[in-house]
Amino acid sequence: MDDFRHPGIESPCVRICVVDPETGFCIGCGRTRGEIGSWLGYTPEERRSVMATLPERVATLTQRKTRRGGRRGRMADGG
Repeated sequence: MDDFRHPGIESPCVRICVVDPETGFCIGCGRTRGEIGSWLGYTPEERRSVMATLPERVATLTQRKTRRGGRRGRMADGG
């Protein structure tokens, strides 16, 4: 995946940029704020190293969290 603003730079960004306060991981891509902020300065090897850990991070987030936004969340709350 390429960074949307910097074509040619590999990025896991899926444009869902919300950081989970408990884990510090973005719920969209799994990176930390520090990783996101430093991404453009990382070497391709550093980016690949971080990206190798992301599937496990995102899986952990989805196991720990129940996403209840939008209409489905309002309906579940009786709204």
